[in-house]
Amino acid sequence: MRRGLIFGGAAVVAIGIGALFLSERPLVVSIVEPESDTVLRIYGLGTVEARILSKVGFEVGAMLTELSVDDGDAVVRGQDLAALHPAEQEARVARAEAALAANAANLAKAEAAVLRARAVLAQREAANRRQQDLVRQDVASIQRAEEAQRDVDVARADLAVSEAEVEVIRAQGADAAAALRLEKTLLAHHSLTAPYDALVVARHAEAGAVVKAGDPIFTLIDPETIWIQAYVDEERAGQLALGQPGTIRLRSRPEDEFHGTVSRIGLESDRVNEERRVWLTCGDCPSEMFLGEQAEVRITTGTRERALMVPEVAIAGFDGHLGKVWTVQDGRLHEVELTFGARDDRGRVEVTGGLPDGATVVAAPPKGADEGRLARMAEPAS
Repeated sequence: MRRGLIFGGAAVVAIGIGALFLSERPLVVSIVEPESDTVLRIYGLGTVEARILSKVGFEVGAMLTELSVDDGDAVVRGQDLAALHPAEQEARVARAEAALAANAANLAKAEAAVLRARAVLAQREAANRRQQDLVRQDVASIQRAEEAQRDVDVARADLAVSEAEVEVIRAQGADAAAALRLEKTLLAHHSLTAPYDALVVARHAEAGAVVKAGDPIFTLIDPETIWIQAYVDEERAGQLALGQPGTIRLRSRPEDEFHGTVSRIGLESDRVNEERRVWLTCGDCPSEMFLGEQAEVRITTGTRERALMVPEVAIAGFDGHLGKVWTVQDGRLHEVELTFGARDDRGRVEVTGGLPDGATVVAAPPKGADEGRLARMAEPAS
């Protein structure tokens, strides 16, 4: 019985010694080394787009009779792209031209009536002067003089009416001319021309189709305005600024790296995905680009002569500015709260303050870590 008690006590002592040994055994940890000439970049995923993209169509509706271009064609400003059946509108133009010609004839007739009215007035005024002279000489009666004056007044009124009719017909002529211009403009709308030097991206209709006003016939882009639209996480978007350089990789050409510049930053973020849009113009991208192709961008937001970049996975309770990390000080682990600043495209954050002198930051949360436990730095990989 005494032997059992002795063996049991020995086992308890052995377990205690083992637990003490395990608790004091140094943990092997990897540490974060300071870096020189660190480049800070932001990652974004987006697509190839065109700043100037137009879905062009007719301003009137009719049957589509002709299409002169197709997908992939380059067109110049003013080039004919398509045409509508013009017969109905041509008839309206002819009718407006006839109305204008009739107005011109009416105007000539009215102007002739004015000349006649002026001649009659001149005749009546001469007769009136004679009658008035005869009255003063007591040769003619007063009644004859009054009748002569009345004839003058009537002739003057007739002239005023004729002149007014000329003005009315002239106004009608202006209206007829405007109507003719309108009909000719609508006839011109039966021909679709390129609004600028462009590339045809898509053709949406074929000859024989009856289209309505505003229906898209072609999608055009200005090939000089191709750029990359990318989405950046809001947590990193605060580092963005116009003019920052960036690198671009197209999905169809992953082996090539192209260079661009931030030319626009969206004023509105995506409320669901919590991302901000940014556009990069590309200086050396291929001449042939495909809209909608996926592209990866890395925007350089700054550089540091010397920086300590900690992986985000090593930070506990990180709120974008503050977080706790494990550090090694005098060979033992300690949890310390640090302040952080800029981020990069490799999931790392720059330490800006709070690190005690002589302390090094652990690169990943070690298993079994405890305050004050012995720690040993891992040997760097050869």
